[in-house]
Amino acid sequence: MDAAAAQFRSAEADFTWDQYQKVVNETDTQKGKIYFRRSNKGETQMAMEIQSPDRKYLVFMNGKMSIYQPKIEQVNEYDTGKNRAELESFLLLGFGGRGHDLQQQFEVDFAGSETVDGVKTAKLELSPKSPKVKNMFDKIDIWVDAGRGVSLKQQLFEPSGDYRIAHYINIRLNSKISDDVFKLHTSGKVKTVKGS
Repeated sequence: MDAAAAQFRSAEADFTWDQYQKVVNETDTQKGKIYFRRSNKGETQMAMEIQSPDRKYLVFMNGKMSIYQPKIEQVNEYDTGKNRAELESFLLLGFGGRGHDLQQQFEVDFAGSETVDGVKTAKLELSPKSPKVKNMFDKIDIWVDAGRGVSLKQQLFEPSGDYRIAHYINIRLNSKISDDVFKLHTSGKVKTVKGS
């Protein structure tokens, strides 16, 4: 991962997220595209377009998360402030991060090799060190493409018994991503709500 992180400039992929809710025993699925890039200052930025079931756009950069929901014409903005490191530790998981950085945020156990989409991966079991992250996710499993150092699959377990499985396909590394991708394109009638 360290060697891949040193070469990392950008990544884009198609994703499927399956969110399982234990209390109702249901799984909701979201699909879309996700983009990562490293800025000239060394900061990793993320943009996401959720295409189904409802369109949503997310941008994370400069310590701020913005979420645009066209259906209700609203943008929610969150300044991550002192929680930035915790948020980045799982938001940017497996895309551009170094193995050493992973070990600063998590207890890391190697759980063996598995094949995901025909690719040999290293399965890593992560236990968050930060109590704030542990309150959100008590365990995270990631399947890392050993050749490219990127995550093909992630499973995030919540203390409630709920979990999310993220599956990434069509991953393209180090191609030019337009600055436009990292901007929210809203209608003129949007309401902005600031959160903490």
